[in-house]
Amino acid sequence: MNALTKGISPFYPGQPVPAELFVGRQAEIDKIARAVRQVELGKPQAIFLSGEYGIGKSSLAGFMRFYAEKENHLLGIHVLLGSATTIEDVAVKTVEAVLRAPAYEPTLIEKARNVLSKYVGKQELFGIQINLEALKADSPNISAGYLPFLQQLLERFRDEGIKGIMLILDEINGITSNPKFAHFVKGLVDENALSATPLPLLLMLSGVEERRREMIQHHQPVERIFDIVEINPMTDSEMRDFFDKAFRSQNIEVKPDAMSLLCHYSAGFPKIMHTVGDVTFWIDQDGIIDKDDAFKGILLAAEDIGRKFVDQQVLRALRSADYHSILNKMSKLLFDLSFQKTDLEKGLSDSEKKKCNNFLQKMKKLKVLSSGDIQGEYIFNSRLVRLYILLNSIKKDASQ
Repeated sequence: MNALTKGISPFYPGQPVPAELFVGRQAEIDKIARAVRQVELGKPQAIFLSGEYGIGKSSLAGFMRFYAEKENHLLGIHVLLGSATTIEDVAVKTVEAVLRAPAYEPTLIEKARNVLSKYVGKQELFGIQINLEALKADSPNISAGYLPFLQQLLERFRDEGIKGIMLILDEINGITSNPKFAHFVKGLVDENALSATPLPLLLMLSGVEERRREMIQHHQPVERIFDIVEINPMTDSEMRDFFDKAFRSQNIEVKPDAMSLLCHYSAGFPKIMHTVGDVTFWIDQDGIIDKDDAFKGILLAAEDIGRKFVDQQVLRALRSADYHSILNKMSKLLFDLSFQKTDLEKGLSDSEKKKCNNFLQKMKKLKVLSSGDIQGEYIFNSRLVRLYILLNSIKKDASQ
Protein backbone atom coordinates (compact mmCIF):
# COMPACT_ATOMS: atom_id res chain seq x y z
CA MET A 1 0.00 0.00 0.00
CA ASN A 2 2.03 2.97 -1.21
CA ALA A 3 1.22 6.65 -0.71
CA LEU A 4 -0.40 6.93 -4.16
CA THR A 5 -3.02 4.27 -3.40
CA LYS A 6 -3.84 5.36 0.15
CA GLY A 7 -6.96 7.26 1.09
CA ILE A 8 -7.11 10.38 3.22
CA SER A 9 -5.14 10.30 6.44
CA PRO A 10 -7.49 9.91 9.43
CA PHE A 11 -5.19 12.09 11.56
CA TYR A 12 -5.19 15.86 12.02
CA PRO A 13 -1.86 17.01 13.45
CA GLY A 14 -1.82 20.68 14.37
CA GLN A 15 -5.57 21.26 14.03
CA PRO A 16 -8.80 20.48 15.90
CA VAL A 17 -10.35 17.09 15.22
CA PRO A 18 -13.55 17.03 13.13
CA ALA A 19 -16.59 16.29 15.29
CA GLU A 20 -17.32 13.02 13.50
CA LEU A 21 -13.88 11.62 14.42
CA PHE A 22 -13.92 12.70 18.06
CA VAL A 23 -13.44 9.90 20.62
CA GLY A 24 -13.11 9.63 24.40
CA ARG A 25 -13.56 12.37 27.03
CA GLN A 26 -16.91 10.98 28.21
CA ALA A 27 -16.72 12.45 31.72
CA GLU A 28 -15.92 15.93 30.36
CA ILE A 29 -18.60 15.61 27.68
CA ASP A 30 -21.21 14.67 30.28
CA LYS A 31 -20.35 17.68 32.45
CA ILE A 32 -20.51 20.14 29.56
CA ALA A 33 -23.66 18.46 28.20
CA ARG A 34 -25.41 19.16 31.52
CA ALA A 35 -24.57 22.85 31.15
CA VAL A 36 -25.75 22.81 27.52
CA ARG A 37 -29.08 21.33 28.65
CA GLN A 38 -29.48 24.03 31.31
CA VAL A 39 -28.98 26.72 28.65
CA GLU A 40 -31.54 25.03 26.40
CA LEU A 41 -33.98 25.33 29.33
CA GLY A 42 -33.16 29.02 29.68
CA LYS A 43 -30.50 29.15 32.42
CA PRO A 44 -27.16 30.89 31.61
CA GLN A 45 -23.94 28.95 32.32
CA ALA A 46 -20.21 29.75 32.31
CA ILE A 47 -17.43 27.16 31.89
CA PHE A 48 -13.65 27.42 31.80
CA LEU A 49 -12.26 24.52 29.77
CA SER A 50 -8.81 24.00 31.25
CA GLY A 51 -5.89 21.84 30.15
CA GLU A 52 -2.29 21.84 28.99
CA TYR A 53 -1.17 22.72 25.47
CA GLY A 54 -1.94 19.90 23.04
CA ILE A 55 -4.42 18.19 25.36
CA GLY A 56 -7.35 18.63 22.96
CA LYS A 57 -9.26 21.64 24.34
CA SER A 58 -10.18 23.09 20.95
CA SER A 59 -11.27 19.70 19.62
CA LEU A 60 -13.51 19.09 22.65
CA ALA A 61 -14.94 22.62 22.43
CA GLY A 62 -15.65 22.14 18.74
CA PHE A 63 -17.30 18.77 19.37
CA MET A 64 -19.50 20.21 22.10
CA ARG A 65 -20.53 23.06 19.82
CA PHE A 66 -21.60 20.49 17.25
CA TYR A 67 -23.42 18.54 19.98
CA ALA A 68 -25.18 21.68 21.31
CA GLU A 69 -26.44 22.59 17.84
CA LYS A 70 -27.62 19.09 16.94
CA GLU A 71 -29.09 17.97 20.27
CA ASN A 72 -30.05 21.14 22.14
CA HIS A 73 -30.92 23.73 19.48
CA LEU A 74 -28.21 26.22 20.45
CA LEU A 75 -26.44 28.55 18.06
CA GLY A 76 -22.73 27.74 18.37
CA ILE A 77 -20.14 30.50 17.96
CA HIS A 78 -16.50 29.32 18.21
CA VAL A 79 -14.30 32.43 18.38
CA LEU A 80 -10.52 32.03 17.90
CA LEU A 81 -8.82 34.95 19.65
CA GLY A 82 -5.22 34.08 18.81
CA SER A 83 -4.33 37.51 17.43
CA ALA A 84 -6.77 39.55 19.56
CA THR A 85 -5.33 42.07 22.02
CA THR A 86 -8.25 44.46 22.58
CA ILE A 87 -11.96 44.17 23.37
CA GLU A 88 -12.68 45.63 19.92
CA ASP A 89 -10.70 42.72 18.46
CA VAL A 90 -12.97 40.33 20.39
CA ALA A 91 -16.00 41.97 18.74
CA VAL A 92 -14.47 41.67 15.27
CA LYS A 93 -13.49 38.02 15.82
CA THR A 94 -16.99 37.20 17.11
CA VAL A 95 -18.71 38.54 14.00
CA GLU A 96 -16.16 36.77 11.79
CA ALA A 97 -16.81 33.51 13.65
CA VAL A 98 -20.56 33.79 13.05
CA LEU A 99 -20.04 34.49 9.34
CA ARG A 100 -17.41 31.80 8.79
CA ALA A 101 -19.00 29.08 10.95
CA PRO A 102 -18.70 25.47 9.71
CA ALA A 103 -21.85 24.36 7.94
CA TYR A 104 -23.26 21.95 10.57
CA GLU A 105 -26.65 23.53 9.77
CA PRO A 106 -26.42 25.24 6.33
CA THR A 107 -29.72 27.07 6.80
CA LEU A 108 -28.37 28.74 9.94
CA ILE A 109 -25.22 29.83 8.14
CA GLU A 110 -27.26 31.46 5.40
CA LYS A 111 -29.47 33.12 7.99
CA ALA A 112 -26.43 34.48 9.86
CA ARG A 113 -25.06 36.00 6.69
CA ASN A 114 -28.39 37.65 5.98
CA VAL A 115 -28.58 39.04 9.53
CA LEU A 116 -25.03 40.41 9.33
CA SER A 117 -25.19 41.32 5.65
CA LYS A 118 -23.64 44.72 6.39
CA TYR A 119 -20.32 42.94 6.96
CA VAL A 120 -20.54 40.48 4.08
CA GLY A 121 -18.59 41.28 0.92
CA LYS A 122 -18.68 39.38 -2.33
CA GLN A 123 -19.07 35.62 -2.49
CA GLU A 124 -15.78 33.84 -3.22
CA LEU A 125 -14.89 30.34 -4.39
CA PHE A 126 -14.06 29.14 -0.87
CA GLY A 127 -16.56 31.18 1.14
CA ILE A 128 -17.31 34.83 1.64
CA GLN A 129 -15.26 37.98 1.81
CA ILE A 130 -15.81 39.98 5.00
CA ASN A 131 -16.07 43.77 4.86
CA LEU A 132 -13.43 44.38 7.52
CA GLU A 133 -13.51 48.14 7.07
CA ALA A 134 -17.17 48.32 8.07
CA LEU A 135 -16.72 45.73 10.81
CA LYS A 136 -13.77 47.49 12.42
CA ALA A 137 -15.59 50.81 12.25
CA ASP A 138 -18.49 49.28 14.21
CA SER A 139 -16.33 47.23 16.61
CA PRO A 140 -16.35 49.82 19.46
CA ASN A 141 -20.17 49.83 19.44
CA ILE A 142 -20.39 46.03 19.20
CA SER A 143 -17.91 45.51 22.07
CA ALA A 144 -19.66 48.12 24.24
CA GLY A 145 -23.01 46.44 23.54
CA TYR A 146 -21.78 42.87 23.32
CA LEU A 147 -24.70 41.34 25.25
CA PRO A 148 -27.37 43.26 23.27
CA PHE A 149 -25.58 42.15 20.08
CA LEU A 150 -25.90 38.49 21.16
CA GLN A 151 -29.51 39.00 22.27
CA GLN A 152 -30.47 40.52 18.93
CA LEU A 153 -28.67 37.74 17.12
CA LEU A 154 -30.63 35.11 19.01
CA GLU A 155 -33.94 36.86 18.38
CA ARG A 156 -33.32 36.70 14.63
CA PHE A 157 -32.84 32.93 14.94
CA ARG A 158 -35.87 32.16 17.12
CA ASP A 159 -37.98 31.26 14.09
CA GLU A 160 -35.36 28.61 13.22
CA GLY A 161 -35.99 26.86 16.55
CA ILE A 162 -32.80 28.20 18.21
CA LYS A 163 -33.18 28.38 21.99
CA GLY A 164 -29.86 29.83 23.12
CA ILE A 165 -26.23 30.55 22.28
CA MET A 166 -23.02 28.63 23.00
CA LEU A 167 -20.19 31.16 22.82
CA ILE A 168 -16.68 29.67 22.89
CA LEU A 169 -13.77 32.07 23.38
CA ASP A 170 -10.71 30.03 22.40
CA GLU A 171 -6.97 30.72 21.99
CA ILE A 172 -7.06 33.34 24.76
CA ASN A 173 -3.31 33.48 25.49
CA GLY A 174 -2.86 37.00 24.16
CA ILE A 175 -6.10 38.67 25.21
CA THR A 176 -5.90 37.68 28.90
CA SER A 177 -2.86 39.92 29.35
CA ASN A 178 -5.19 42.86 28.74
CA PRO A 179 -6.81 43.70 32.13
CA LYS A 180 -9.92 44.93 30.31
CA PHE A 181 -10.69 41.40 29.13
CA ALA A 182 -11.28 40.08 32.65
CA HIS A 183 -13.64 42.99 33.34
CA PHE A 184 -15.33 42.44 29.97
CA VAL A 185 -16.02 38.76 30.71
CA LYS A 186 -17.23 39.39 34.27
CA GLY A 187 -19.36 42.29 33.04
CA LEU A 188 -20.95 40.11 30.36
CA VAL A 189 -21.92 37.46 32.92
CA ASP A 190 -23.21 39.98 35.48
CA GLU A 191 -25.11 42.10 32.96
CA ASN A 192 -26.84 38.99 31.68
CA ALA A 193 -27.68 37.72 35.15
CA LEU A 194 -29.22 41.05 36.16
CA SER A 195 -31.24 41.59 32.98
CA ALA A 196 -35.03 41.22 33.09
CA THR A 197 -34.89 38.28 30.66
CA PRO A 198 -31.39 36.71 30.77
CA LEU A 199 -30.00 35.46 27.49
CA PRO A 200 -29.75 31.62 27.47
CA LEU A 201 -25.98 31.72 27.06
CA LEU A 202 -23.30 29.12 27.61
CA LEU A 203 -20.07 31.12 27.83
CA MET A 204 -17.05 28.84 27.49
CA LEU A 205 -13.47 30.04 27.74
CA SER A 206 -10.77 27.59 26.67
CA GLY A 207 -7.19 27.92 27.89
CA VAL A 208 -4.45 26.76 30.24
CA GLU A 209 -4.93 27.32 33.97
CA GLU A 210 -2.37 30.16 33.93
CA ARG A 211 -4.70 32.22 31.76
CA ARG A 212 -7.55 31.87 34.22
CA ARG A 213 -5.23 32.90 37.05
CA GLU A 214 -4.05 35.84 34.99
CA MET A 215 -7.64 37.01 34.59
CA ILE A 216 -8.22 36.64 38.34
CA GLN A 217 -5.14 38.76 39.04
CA HIS A 218 -6.63 41.49 36.87
CA HIS A 219 -10.10 41.18 38.41
CA GLN A 220 -10.59 38.97 41.48
CA PRO A 221 -14.36 38.31 41.03
CA VAL A 222 -13.60 36.32 37.86
CA GLU A 223 -12.74 33.30 40.02
CA ARG A 224 -16.40 32.95 41.07
CA ILE A 225 -18.08 32.86 37.67
CA PHE A 226 -16.75 29.70 36.04
CA ASP A 227 -17.49 26.04 36.48
CA ILE A 228 -14.08 24.50 35.67
CA VAL A 229 -13.88 21.49 33.38
CA GLU A 230 -10.33 20.16 33.41
CA ILE A 231 -9.06 17.99 30.57
CA ASN A 232 -6.47 15.42 31.60
CA PRO A 233 -4.35 13.17 29.37
CA MET A 234 -6.28 10.36 27.73
CA THR A 235 -6.29 6.97 29.42
CA ASP A 236 -4.63 3.96 27.82
CA SER A 237 -8.01 2.52 26.78
CA GLU A 238 -9.06 5.86 25.22
CA MET A 239 -5.81 6.04 23.25
CA ARG A 240 -6.24 2.47 22.02
CA ASP A 241 -9.82 3.20 20.95
CA PHE A 242 -8.64 6.32 19.14
CA PHE A 243 -5.82 4.63 17.20
CA ASP A 244 -7.96 1.58 16.44
CA LYS A 245 -10.86 3.68 15.12
CA ALA A 246 -8.59 5.97 13.10
CA PHE A 247 -6.56 3.22 11.40
CA ARG A 248 -9.55 0.94 10.84
CA SER A 249 -11.32 3.79 9.03
CA GLN A 250 -8.67 3.24 6.34
CA ASN A 251 -8.72 -0.58 6.66
CA ILE A 252 -5.39 -0.67 8.48
CA GLU A 253 -4.71 -3.13 11.30
CA VAL A 254 -2.50 -2.28 14.29
CA LYS A 255 -0.58 -5.11 15.97
CA PRO A 256 -0.70 -5.22 19.80
CA ASP A 257 3.02 -4.45 20.31
CA ALA A 258 2.79 -1.55 17.86
CA MET A 259 -0.29 -0.23 19.66
CA SER A 260 1.60 -0.29 22.97
CA LEU A 261 4.41 1.79 21.49
CA LEU A 262 2.06 4.34 19.93
CA CYS A 263 0.20 4.80 23.22
CA HIS A 264 3.33 4.91 25.37
CA TYR A 265 4.99 7.71 23.43
CA SER A 266 1.77 9.67 22.92
CA ALA A 267 1.30 9.76 26.71
CA GLY A 268 -2.36 10.71 26.43
CA PHE A 269 -1.87 13.98 24.50
CA PRO A 270 -4.13 14.13 21.42
CA LYS A 271 -1.78 16.53 19.63
CA ILE A 272 1.02 13.96 19.94
CA MET A 273 -1.32 11.11 19.05
CA HIS A 274 -2.28 12.77 15.78
CA THR A 275 1.33 13.56 14.89
CA VAL A 276 2.54 10.01 15.65
CA GLY A 277 -0.49 8.46 13.95
CA ASP A 278 -0.14 10.54 10.78
CA VAL A 279 3.56 9.78 10.32
CA THR A 280 2.98 6.07 10.97
CA PHE A 281 0.04 6.04 8.54
CA TRP A 282 2.30 7.19 5.68
CA ILE A 283 5.13 4.81 6.67
CA ASP A 284 2.91 1.73 6.48
CA GLN A 285 3.21 -0.19 3.21
CA ASP A 286 1.05 -3.27 3.70
CA GLY A 287 -2.06 -2.24 5.65
CA ILE A 288 -0.63 -3.63 8.89
CA ILE A 289 1.08 -1.42 11.49
CA ASP A 290 3.72 -3.61 13.14
CA LYS A 291 6.30 -2.76 15.82
CA ASP A 292 8.85 -1.66 13.21
CA ASP A 293 6.36 0.73 11.56
CA ALA A 294 5.41 2.19 14.95
CA PHE A 295 9.03 2.68 16.03
CA LYS A 296 9.94 4.42 12.76
CA GLY A 297 6.86 6.61 13.09
CA ILE A 298 7.74 7.58 16.65
CA LEU A 299 11.30 8.55 15.69
CA LEU A 300 10.11 10.66 12.74
CA ALA A 301 7.40 12.28 14.88
CA ALA A 302 10.01 13.09 17.53
CA GLU A 303 12.16 14.72 14.86
CA ASP A 304 9.20 16.72 13.56
CA ILE A 305 8.08 17.96 16.98
CA GLY A 306 11.67 18.52 18.04
CA ARG A 307 12.51 20.72 15.06
CA LYS A 308 9.36 22.80 15.55
CA PHE A 309 9.47 23.08 19.33
CA VAL A 310 12.86 22.18 20.82
CA ASP A 311 15.07 23.69 18.10
CA GLN A 312 12.97 26.82 17.54
CA GLN A 313 12.00 27.60 21.14
CA VAL A 314 13.94 25.66 23.77
CA LEU A 315 17.48 25.67 22.35
CA ARG A 316 17.20 29.32 21.34
CA ALA A 317 16.07 30.26 24.86
CA LEU A 318 18.93 28.32 26.50
CA ARG A 319 21.73 30.64 25.46
CA SER A 320 24.13 29.69 28.27
CA ALA A 321 26.71 27.01 27.51
CA ASP A 322 26.12 25.66 31.02
CA TYR A 323 22.39 25.36 30.29
CA HIS A 324 23.09 23.35 27.15
CA SER A 325 25.46 21.14 29.10
CA ILE A 326 22.85 20.55 31.82
CA LEU A 327 20.27 19.68 29.15
CA ASN A 328 22.68 17.20 27.60
CA LYS A 329 23.38 15.52 30.94
CA MET A 330 19.71 15.50 31.94
CA SER A 331 18.75 13.69 28.73
CA LYS A 332 21.07 10.78 29.61
CA LEU A 333 19.64 10.09 33.05
CA LEU A 334 17.88 6.72 33.27
CA PHE A 335 14.20 7.62 33.70
CA ASP A 336 10.96 7.60 31.73
CA LEU A 337 9.32 10.98 32.28
CA SER A 338 10.14 12.02 35.86
CA PHE A 339 13.45 12.56 37.65
CA GLN A 340 14.78 14.03 40.88
CA LYS A 341 16.77 17.25 40.94
CA THR A 342 19.28 15.59 43.29
CA ASP A 343 19.96 12.86 40.70
CA LEU A 344 20.60 15.48 38.03
CA GLU A 345 22.94 17.48 40.25
CA LYS A 346 25.20 14.43 40.88
CA GLY A 347 26.60 14.68 37.35
CA LEU A 348 26.99 18.46 37.18
CA SER A 349 30.05 20.65 37.57
CA ASP A 350 30.16 23.26 40.35
CA SER A 351 29.32 25.99 37.86
CA GLU A 352 26.39 23.99 36.49
CA LYS A 353 25.07 23.19 39.99
CA LYS A 354 24.79 26.92 40.72
CA LYS A 355 22.66 27.38 37.60
CA CYS A 356 20.64 24.16 37.91
CA ASN A 357 17.66 25.67 39.69
CA ASN A 358 17.38 28.54 37.19
CA PHE A 359 17.69 26.02 34.36
CA LEU A 360 14.81 23.92 35.73
CA GLN A 361 12.60 26.98 36.24
CA LYS A 362 13.31 28.09 32.67
CA MET A 363 12.41 24.63 31.37
CA LYS A 364 9.10 24.89 33.24
CA LYS A 365 8.36 28.26 31.66
CA LEU A 366 9.14 26.77 28.26
CA LYS A 367 6.54 24.02 28.94
CA VAL A 368 9.18 21.27 28.69
CA LEU A 369 8.97 20.30 32.37
CA SER A 370 6.42 20.54 35.15
CA SER A 371 6.79 20.01 38.90
CA GLY A 372 5.90 16.60 40.29
CA ASP A 373 3.98 15.78 43.46
CA ILE A 374 7.20 15.01 45.37
CA GLN A 375 9.52 17.86 46.33
CA GLY A 376 12.41 18.10 43.88
CA GLU A 377 10.63 15.97 41.25
CA TYR A 378 10.36 17.19 37.65
CA ILE A 379 8.34 15.63 34.85
CA PHE A 380 8.70 15.91 31.08
CA ASN A 381 5.42 17.05 29.56
CA SER A 382 6.03 15.02 26.39
CA ARG A 383 7.79 11.70 25.79
CA LEU A 384 8.56 12.76 22.23
CA VAL A 385 10.33 15.91 23.42
CA ARG A 386 12.21 13.77 25.94
CA LEU A 387 13.14 11.34 23.14
CA TYR A 388 14.22 14.13 20.78
CA ILE A 389 16.49 15.72 23.39
CA LEU A 390 18.07 12.31 24.06
CA LEU A 391 18.59 11.65 20.33
CA ASN A 392 20.15 15.11 19.91
CA SER A 393 22.51 14.42 22.78
CA ILE A 394 23.60 11.09 21.27
CA LYS A 395 24.19 12.71 17.88
CA LYS A 396 26.16 15.51 19.47
CA ASP A 397 28.43 13.06 21.31
CA ALA A 398 28.94 10.99 18.17
CA SER A 399 30.06 14.03 16.19
CA GLN A 400 32.70 15.05 18.73
